[in-house]
Amino acid sequence: MFQNDAFGALDRPECLRLLAKVPVGRVVYTRQALPAVLPVNFSLDADASVLLSTSPDSDLVRAVDGVVVAFEADEFDVRTRSGWSVVVTGRAALVTDPAEHERLSRSGPASWMPLRNAVFIRIESEMVTGRELRGSRGTR
Repeated sequence: MFQNDAFGALDRPECLRLLAKVPVGRVVYTRQALPAVLPVNFSLDADASVLLSTSPDSDLVRAVDGVVVAFEADEFDVRTRSGWSVVVTGRAALVTDPAEHERLSRSGPASWMPLRNAVFIRIESEMVTGRELRGSRGTR
């Protein structure tokens, strides 16, 4: 087996700490029986759920409500060849509770797109995995 000290696994607390540092990730879901990836801005809730804000008419709402999706975010520095990638896998659900919706309207993610009557999607962090790449000198 090939051993490479440049790569390392990240534990759940470190993955969540890193996720909280970046504003944009990608939600991975199925659209018309094919894989789809959509860049989105997001935030983490106190329970480590990934929160998205979108239009109630969004295709994303219909595609992910009640199904398991993946969410990935990362950060890399090309100059130092270092960075990390975190994947959250879990069930996505439209937030329908009025009190929860009101709370998220105040403290949840704000979409970068202008929205009327924004809705929130919560992705439970059932499985959280991450890897880091530690800088190394390489040849081109």
